[in-house]
Amino acid sequence: MSDITTSRRSRITPEREAELYGAVLDLLREVGYDALTMDAVAARTRSSKATLYRQWGGKAELVVRALRNQKPGSMADVDTGSLRGDLYGIIGRGDDCAMAESAALMRALAMAVHQNDDLRQALRELLVEPEVEEFRRIVDRAVERGEVRADNPALDYIVHMLVGAFATRMLIDEKPPTREFLVSYIDAVVLPALGVASPD
Repeated sequence: MSDITTSRRSRITPEREAELYGAVLDLLREVGYDALTMDAVAARTRSSKATLYRQWGGKAELVVRALRNQKPGSMADVDTGSLRGDLYGIIGRGDDCAMAESAALMRALAMAVHQNDDLRQALRELLVEPEVEEFRRIVDRAVERGEVRADNPALDYIVHMLVGAFATRMLIDEKPPTREFLVSYIDAVVLPALGVASPD
């Protein structure tokens, strides 16, 4: 998808792109993924449907790129010199309001992901795989520094632990994920599983 996307897309201003992505996310919150249509996006943004298809190919890619655009910063910019600092840095990229919005958007997609192959593929290619790759670099640095043993079995599950805490916070506690909650989770669950000692 990525190579096709690169050759397909034409130039639009960053401001216009941000406006389009904002409208897509607003519609996603309002009606959910299944009821969100390219006609509705075109009407909301005063665009032609042909332009939207030319730029993004279809609804799945447009929605996932909108989700990626609203994420605050990149994990690639996080390098504090310690795994604890890097994990804190990752969750510190956005405030509690931004995390609550992200959680709400992911809930809006949860059922559709299981039923829509195009959406699942777009999520994996454009959002999940790049973020997992960046996260692996952070963990690899911790192994190279000697903070985490290379044979620690929890290394294979660290992404699952963090995503699980974020995704299930509302389901279990009926509260959105917050920085305070995730920091406490990192200290109580993730770092001990990796054998990282608590700070004195």
